[in-house]
Amino acid sequence: MTSKLSCQGCRDGSELPFAFTMAFQPILDLSQARIWGYEALVRGPEGQGAGHVLNQVTPELTYKFDQACRVRAIELFGRLSGPDDTRLSINFMPKAVYEPAACIRASLGAAARVGLNPRRLMFEFTEQEHITDTAHISKIVAEYKRQGFMTALDDFGAGYAGLNLLANLQTDLIKIDMELIRDIHTDRVRQSIVAGVMTIARALDIQVIAEGIECEGEMTTLRAAGVNLFQGYYFAKPQVEALPDIAGFANAAPETVLRA
Repeated sequence: MTSKLSCQGCRDGSELPFAFTMAFQPILDLSQARIWGYEALVRGPEGQGAGHVLNQVTPELTYKFDQACRVRAIELFGRLSGPDDTRLSINFMPKAVYEPAACIRASLGAAARVGLNPRRLMFEFTEQEHITDTAHISKIVAEYKRQGFMTALDDFGAGYAGLNLLANLQTDLIKIDMELIRDIHTDRVRQSIVAGVMTIARALDIQVIAEGIECEGEMTTLRAAGVNLFQGYYFAKPQVEALPDIAGFANAAPETVLRA
């Protein structure tokens, strides 16, 4: 698809031929015992999983869908969240961004409509997509940083050339892939790999999020490795069009961990 068509797809005014909404899952900062932010996750209109929606996104709809997801996530989050500094993390499709400064306008407009400080926005992309045009991705990251947004590399350690992407992009955060996290408390190999990731992150002044946490053992092992930001079913499942109640957060994160 040409760049001209991609830009036209974002502004032709037609609606997507399917419905969708967003769910939100908290990202917790255990070093400060607080909610750091929320990730927006696409869902079907009746709460169906992301696959139900993504299977309907044809190549011709990629640009329009990416824009619609951003706007929907921002508008919902703006209405649900308070006037605090919790961040909204939005996944984006690098191939759906032709001109970063132009393609972000709809997101900025949505933030203005709901009174959400755009500096609370974080954009993350996954390395599981085979990215060949790293120069284009670098341009997107640079523009988003210039606008004051945070950027994150999702699924770090899975897919294609994670270290090469990190060397070229240097996002503000990386999210360790859940396959590296699963049962890490019983796996010395995974522990060693994550220790290496943490060493790199500290040297580059990059924050690390551990996603997909499902048990206390995973959490405590990663806290001992120096991870502060966590996300996963152990703390809260995504909730459709609502910010999850994490009343059990104190029980899920013992005081000894919170004070570390």
